[in-house]
Amino acid sequence: MASTLTLSPENEALLAHQCVVSKDLIHAPGPNFLDRCFVPGSRTPQVLRSLGALYGHGRLAGTGYVSILPVDQGIEHTTGASFGPNPMYFDPENILRLALEGGCNAVATTFGTFGTVARKYAHKIPFLVKINHNELLTYPNKFNQILFGSVRQAWDMGATAVGATVYFGSEESNRQITEVTEAFEEAHRLGMATVLWCYTRNNAFKTAAKDFHVAADLTGQANHLGVTMGADIIKQKLPENNGGFSALKFGKTFPSMYETLSTDHPIDLTRYQVLNCYAGRIGLINSGGESLGQGDLEAAIRTAIVNKRAGGQGLISGRKAFQRPFAEGVQLLNAIQDVYLDKSIALA
Repeated sequence: MASTLTLSPENEALLAHQCVVSKDLIHAPGPNFLDRCFVPGSRTPQVLRSLGALYGHGRLAGTGYVSILPVDQGIEHTTGASFGPNPMYFDPENILRLALEGGCNAVATTFGTFGTVARKYAHKIPFLVKINHNELLTYPNKFNQILFGSVRQAWDMGATAVGATVYFGSEESNRQITEVTEAFEEAHRLGMATVLWCYTRNNAFKTAAKDFHVAADLTGQANHLGVTMGADIIKQKLPENNGGFSALKFGKTFPSMYETLSTDHPIDLTRYQVLNCYAGRIGLINSGGESLGQGDLEAAIRTAIVNKRAGGQGLISGRKAFQRPFAEGVQLLNAIQDVYLDKSIALA
């Protein structure tokens, strides 16, 4: 499908950047990505079929890129905060409708959502069931992802993939790593693909000067751990800075991490995230971020350009799409996809 993308001057400027790390060092997305990066590995034919279904659906089918609609905020952020801007999404069927009409590869949401509409939609769009969440009724709040159902339950619903979050750096991270690794092993045994939300969470990671939750070095290391846990796709926030390990005085570093493998440019920072996904053998998708209203469309396009030019594999964007009128949500999802369909937007 042809792209009709029009870029703002700010986003157009991103097209001139050349990464300090050569694109020849990464495994770039493309139509034969599964054959190049998954077939030589240990994934079973059933898992490869599920990955093929995910990469083969929607407007980006066959490109090696993915556009996923995630809606788990009803648990993670409360329903009122999530669906108050557009109450039609209190009805979970509208989440599936938005993903379908928006041309997404898959829809990522909760056991509750899929449990109400699975029979009607399981054959229409790949399901990505989010199996754990950080619920907000525990007071005081804490950084703890807990299971809300089993992998077998997701499989029985017709899921193509399961997703989970680990809060790397939190007090509960060791349990979450073990729990999610075991869940991903079971998902692969049943033939499903796996997606990991590799988020960092620790109050110490945020200083008066910077929020290192979005540092390239910390998030990159989280990505590397996520691949090791068995993730087929890594979801990560777009990096905004670097030098978290040095500033916080923990972990291990090497000068080239900051001097020759990255700069402060967002595409270089994101390429460092891709490098940590085993040089792109496992796809990096960046999150679309919160909805700020006016300016969401240009912000989403910018994130997509940064991700694509860095060697990432797509966006997983929710609030910017579902917290606005339905038709505008479809338009925003299509605009993101247009970035990946536009051949003039190439690897940096």
